[in-house]
Amino acid sequence: MPENITSQLVSSLCPKRPADGHKGTFGTTLIIAGSRYMSGAQTLAVMSALRSGTGMVRVFAPDDSLMSTRINCPCALLSAWGDTAASSIRQFDNYLKKATAVGIGPGLDEDDPRSYALLQHAIINAPRLVIDAGALNILARERHVLYELLSERADKEGFEPAVLTPHVGEFRRLISRDESYGDSDMTDSCMHFALRNKCVTVVKTHKTIVSDIKGKCYINTVGCDGLAKGGSGDVLTGLIAGFLAQGMKADKAAIAGIYLHGLSGDLASDDIGRRVMIPEDIPGYYDEAFAKTGWI
Repeated sequence: MPENITSQLVSSLCPKRPADGHKGTFGTTLIIAGSRYMSGAQTLAVMSALRSGTGMVRVFAPDDSLMSTRINCPCALLSAWGDTAASSIRQFDNYLKKATAVGIGPGLDEDDPRSYALLQHAIINAPRLVIDAGALNILARERHVLYELLSERADKEGFEPAVLTPHVGEFRRLISRDESYGDSDMTDSCMHFALRNKCVTVVKTHKTIVSDIKGKCYINTVGCDGLAKGGSGDVLTGLIAGFLAQGMKADKAAIAGIYLHGLSGDLASDDIGRRVMIPEDIPGYYDEAFAKTGWI
């Protein structure tokens, strides 16, 4: 039976934040994202990660997508992909040495060979990982290779299960064609997918579902239709990645992330209206959402 995600549950998950901590204490979040015509997606993910409490955020993206983040997120570190998949992987390895969590996918060009190479390398080598958006579509397309790599993470020392954050359309592409699908069995489908592939699965619907690798399911209890706009998922990716960077377990980071993201959406809706709110507004309400759940 699914468990509702409540304020009390999320309050108990708050990562420790020592008063004498420094930026290294709270981890470095590495966001791999973006493409020339979808530069805003990476910017939203970075903006959200910066507000999550993580110590540093680096965005690793194609050079022609970085201007948006450079202007809107001056606190972020910026690094451009190499010209080839091989050179991009070499750079990624250098940044991964200093990163404590990786988020990959927002605005990613699914047809760029570098995107596939970076996703595969992240699944194998990033101990804490969130996969979203374009990276999910690559994952579905290359399932014959990548699903096995996902499952293998569960047996690697020091690795957390990957967190996948598909919306309904992306989840359709991820599940097998012969698997039943529908609103009535969404929770079962999420649970079976998470169990089969040993990954924490977040299916974003009007009542978002989270399933861990042991078959435990949770249902989000906050959020509104003001979040039903392109870019909201990118904000969620950055938030969960930022929580992972602060040392949270994958399932707990996902649970806390979707609740605080949804609660921030509710607060934005109350303040400026669900019709006119945009994803960029959501991180501006993290302070109030964190306070309501005892995180501040």
